[in-house]
Amino acid sequence: MRPAARPSSLRPCRLHRRVLAGLLLTGSLLSAAAQTTPEAAPATQARPVGDTLYPTLGQAGLDAVHYDVHLSVTQPGTRALSGDVTALLRATRDLPLISLDFLGPAVTVALWNGQPVPFQQDHTAGKLLVLRALPAGQEARVTLRYAGVAGVLPDPVFPFTLGWQAVPDPLNVGGGANFAFSEPDGARTFIPVNDHPSDPATFTVTLTVPPGTAAVASGQRVRVTDTPASPDRPAAHTVTFDQARPIPTYTLAVHIGPLEAVDRPPVNVGPGGAPIALRDYFPPGTPDTVRAPYRRTGEILTFLSGWFGPYPFRTYGSAVVTPRLPALETAGLSTMPVTSSSDRVLVHETAHQWFGNSVLLRDWSDVWLNESFATYAELLWQEHQGQNTQPLTDAWYATLQRRGTRPLVAATPAEMFDSTAYQRGALALHALRRQVGDDAFRTFLRGYAQGGAATPSAAPERAAQVVGTGDLLAYTRRTLGEQAERVLRDWVQSSALPPAP
Repeated sequence: MRPAARPSSLRPCRLHRRVLAGLLLTGSLLSAAAQTTPEAAPATQARPVGDTLYPTLGQAGLDAVHYDVHLSVTQPGTRALSGDVTALLRATRDLPLISLDFLGPAVTVALWNGQPVPFQQDHTAGKLLVLRALPAGQEARVTLRYAGVAGVLPDPVFPFTLGWQAVPDPLNVGGGANFAFSEPDGARTFIPVNDHPSDPATFTVTLTVPPGTAAVASGQRVRVTDTPASPDRPAAHTVTFDQARPIPTYTLAVHIGPLEAVDRPPVNVGPGGAPIALRDYFPPGTPDTVRAPYRRTGEILTFLSGWFGPYPFRTYGSAVVTPRLPALETAGLSTMPVTSSSDRVLVHETAHQWFGNSVLLRDWSDVWLNESFATYAELLWQEHQGQNTQPLTDAWYATLQRRGTRPLVAATPAEMFDSTAYQRGALALHALRRQVGDDAFRTFLRGYAQGGAATPSAAPERAAQVVGTGDLLAYTRRTLGEQAERVLRDWVQSSALPPAP
């Protein structure tokens, strides 16, 4: 993610969110009482993943394999939506119940392998509890149906909410828009998920919208259906996307609204040289000065693949949005605000398709692993353009001297997206490069981006690559030697700012 512009007195950061019950739908704690037992199991029976910075997210021992998501939006630009989500869930340990993260509308139906199951919706805790045990090694398909208003998750620093975004009338063209902006924990505002980056899943996303409205999501478009109006329902436009590679929930892209699709020539940078389809989306009336950087998407993707290895997804592009938000690396379709439309930001978000979307975080305290590699990609791109990068590294170092710095692993949520995560992390990689030389560094980057440092996931056949800071240090020692690992460790752990590389 590339932070949005803000006053210099504030660092780009995320603070821990505590959801206030009054911001969500009013009503009973137990939705659909006929399907809920009086002795509903408490949330304390479900252990969260145990994230250092977001300790309530996720469920330990729960492996979400696939989400089949159907969202219906009849009035784009509002927060109203209905959902029908079926999650294929696997237990890696005995689970007394299923605990999903959800801040969305009231659930009216819960099914377990097609049969009704009792459930409890706790708006205050942001949990949807399905009250049935799942033994270790077994799977279940849990279906949840809901309708109403998407949840609200305020960001206490930026003047916007996370998750489901509603734009009443982008650029005054007479049509509203919606899109997902979920890092780190906003996906739960509109879909029930195991909302932690260490549990990626594949997705099938079906979007039903009014005729004439564009609808796009992460993955390949596999089906389009137009339904004429009938006495009991209005006409509808339905589009389905298949995201075949597992992704973290916060990286799921969803965009609905008056968007213009622009196709680019494909580039052969996928596994085995497979062609990658390129398509961008723009609000109508987007000026050419904003569109111009996206014409270089193919060049950027080809260049970064030379450093990081094959691009991990089947499609790529950007969806341009009008609100003043940070850019976000949504999988296969970066979310790019008009105000962030530049080569440098596009390079940053494209690099995240490897670092964050393919090589995944075990814990949010290690988010520097995502941001440092994406920031360093900006330097690599400047080199590719024949520019002198010394002013860039000098500026990074001066920023850290002016603002202060810390060890790279975030100790509080407020440190997740500060200048240390970006600039110090990138300088750590630059120091490593200076230590070992360009050839060894390129091999190191490529191996890391392809999962060489990753801890096997609960389901390794799904190609999920989960890493922490310790994994990167061990990988550095293994591939570059003890001295290189000491150089990197100093940048990772020292309280003081190490000498400029």
